[in-house]
Amino acid sequence: MLSSIHLAQPHLLSLLRVVSSLVLFSYGTQKILHFPAAERVPDVGSMSWIAGLLELTLGFLVLVGFKTRAAAFVLSGLMAFAYFIGHAPKGFYPAQNGGVAAILFCFVFLYLVAAGGGPFSFDALIKRKQAAA
Repeated sequence: MLSSIHLAQPHLLSLLRVVSSLVLFSYGTQKILHFPAAERVPDVGSMSWIAGLLELTLGFLVLVGFKTRAAAFVLSGLMAFAYFIGHAPKGFYPAQNGGVAAILFCFVFLYLVAAGGGPFSFDALIKRKQAAA
């Protein structure tokens, strides 16, 4: 059983990358593209708007697995800033200050910095084409 789980590991890495970046990407679409409709839309140029722009653009790069490590590095830092600027001042415990998602995103993207995009990514496709040439 462990060997079959071990064989699934690279595919699950790609799945983790796609799902986590898709969720983060949806935050960016809400802030920048106003889809789905949000109660409050950030002002252009505000910190929240800049975060949304990074979530939208870098979230898409991680979603398709292009320049995954660099994009995930910036997103991990963005989520750390989001936690310490927006959530930590409201209290110590993430369940009480609303920062659970920011912490999880921070460490998932930090893991992607080390692990890469997995086999189902543009990074892997480019690497396979370079190896074949």
